[in-house]
Amino acid sequence: MNPPPLHVVATGEVVARSDFEKLAVALLFAGGPGIALHLRDRRLDARSLHGLALRLGDTARSAGGWCVVNDRADIALTARAQALQLGAGALPVQAARRVLGSDVAVGASVHSPAEARSRANAGADYLIVGTVFPTPTHPGGPVGGTDLIEACARIGPPVIGIGGIDPGNTMEVLAAGAAGVAVVRAVWDHPSPVTATDELLSILAASASAG
Repeated sequence: MNPPPLHVVATGEVVARSDFEKLAVALLFAGGPGIALHLRDRRLDARSLHGLALRLGDTARSAGGWCVVNDRADIALTARAQALQLGAGALPVQAARRVLGSDVAVGASVHSPAEARSRANAGADYLIVGTVFPTPTHPGGPVGGTDLIEACARIGPPVIGIGGIDPGNTMEVLAAGAAGVAVVRAVWDHPSPVTATDELLSILAASASAG
């Protein structure tokens, strides 16, 4: 199950924005099948997260893209999300698969080739790999650079690079073997998140047509 090439991650700070849901809907329709919107808000209670995932999952379905719930297999299942993203401390891939069946994609976040191989062997549909470049989202954390992308891309499942990625370095990440990129600030800190999304999708499309 191949993931969309652009993964836009909505952290708790982003979800708390008064205009978040309006923007999220606009991004999903702007991106269509090219975009996966991740709900990564660990502060929302289950009822609120479920309602948000249900609404945005329906929007994503209409637009052709993905709404991705992070860590919560129960909410991904009951809200009919298109994918579940498993981070550190979440369910093992095999357990999530037993809950979700084969209709919901299961992604895993990894930080090394060893982790990537383990999650791939467990049946992850795709891997989000980072941190690629320095980023304020994870200050002081290890940075693997494009060498990390290259090593993980050889393992099998599609690789999505994350960490400090913006329009200026997206092609570098793709050239290392990534199938796409995941971003936070490059979209949400932009004066127009829809414009930022369009720019990144244009870069991804140009890379796909060149390759």
